[in-house]
Amino acid sequence: MYWVHAWDQLTPPEEMMRGLDDLVHAGKVLYIGISDAPAWVVSYANAIAELRGWSAFAGLQIEYSLIERTPERDLIPMANELGITVTAWSPLSGGLLSVKYVRGQKPSEGRVVQFEYVQLSERNFDIVDAVKAVAAELGRSPAQVALAWVRQKGAVPLAGARTLAQLQDNLGSLEVALNADQVGRLDQASAISLGFPHDFFAGQVRE
Repeated sequence: MYWVHAWDQLTPPEEMMRGLDDLVHAGKVLYIGISDAPAWVVSYANAIAELRGWSAFAGLQIEYSLIERTPERDLIPMANELGITVTAWSPLSGGLLSVKYVRGQKPSEGRVVQFEYVQLSERNFDIVDAVKAVAAELGRSPAQVALAWVRQKGAVPLAGARTLAQLQDNLGSLEVALNADQVGRLDQASAISLGFPHDFFAGQVRE
């Protein structure tokens, strides 16, 4: 898999797809994927590829977690419709979902840079509390529950680990199966507004 890591917002999709198709036909790569791009870019690029007989994106790499669910507005529905595999980076939201940070406590100096990226809001800590509650029920770690949620949403979590213990804990998520009630509680705690036109369509009266 050869990834286009973040669309540069400059290269025309036609040029990008032609170049990637050349790499596939030259036998240098087997599949192509794209990371961090708007849904319209990915869908437009794959439409061009289909019309011209070129290789299309088979993978989509996006930030997705209980903390960051906005890809559910367009990116994930697009991927499902087009048959693109979704891989989720930062599925633990920089360690927030593994209880790396504590509500009301300032991070240590070694975590200051990452702290600037991780949003330590009251909403996000409420989500962490919901994860911890489910983890306690299952006798599992919060990280395992958060990763299992991503998997059960149909995405492949790209979990990073700094230590062997963290890696082993992350792999333990493969043994976790959340029931409908637990998924529902996590969904409710982390719910977002899908915005227009999704909320508009959801509010329509259907006969």
